[in-house]
Amino acid sequence: MHPLQTQLNMKLRKKRKHNKRSKSVKPWLVKYYRQRYSLFSLYDSGIKMDDEGWFSVTPEPIAAVQASRAAAASTAGEAALVIDCFSGVGGNSIQFAATKSCQVFAIEIDPRKVELAVNNAKVYGVEDRIDFVIGDFFQLASFLRADVAFLAPPWGGPSYNKVENFTLDMLRPKDGYSIFQAAQKITPNVILFLPRNMDRNQVGELSWLSSPPLNYEIEENHVQTYMKGITAYFGDTSSASCL
Repeated sequence: MHPLQTQLNMKLRKKRKHNKRSKSVKPWLVKYYRQRYSLFSLYDSGIKMDDEGWFSVTPEPIAAVQASRAAAASTAGEAALVIDCFSGVGGNSIQFAATKSCQVFAIEIDPRKVELAVNNAKVYGVEDRIDFVIGDFFQLASFLRADVAFLAPPWGGPSYNKVENFTLDMLRPKDGYSIFQAAQKITPNVILFLPRNMDRNQVGELSWLSSPPLNYEIEENHVQTYMKGITAYFGDTSSASCL
């Protein structure tokens, strides 16, 4: 067969595979499906998602930046222990593990999501650096210690962007103050991923829940030119701690 024909056949097979997978996506999730490679660059290698995962997983470029900040918390050449408190389908846990400077403890209350996250970690070849746990973060927090706690709690679904100012009480499954205080039982070094329309004054209020107040930094997160959210870095994950 002519090499050009071989290439055309490969493209046709890939297109058929894409069409088959896209048809399995619910209509209201199509816009997220179109962004699949920004969510998981290895999507075509076997990534699996549930409905909520499409709009709740952290885009990979943002997760990679967050992971690099967590990795910087490692000491004496040892891997930083990072607890991903709401790990979902594994986007952030995978990027923490991919740094090779983090060992990850991934907590998720939904067994189905854990199953998907394990699959996705295998796609990226990092499953040996992640311990997946089915459990309630709020029940486990008092018993855990780590270098960094990562929080990407549910934002309440796609409707979060319909409000002008997103507030901490809109987070799920509890308000942001309660979530942050639970994380403080683990470590003062917290990374918190929030909607782009978050009331930033409230983010500053979180630093005062610790005594003495924590250093903190707010970073705007973009994928290409579109702002997807903000990340608040507290304690040693804040660049202010390094000044």
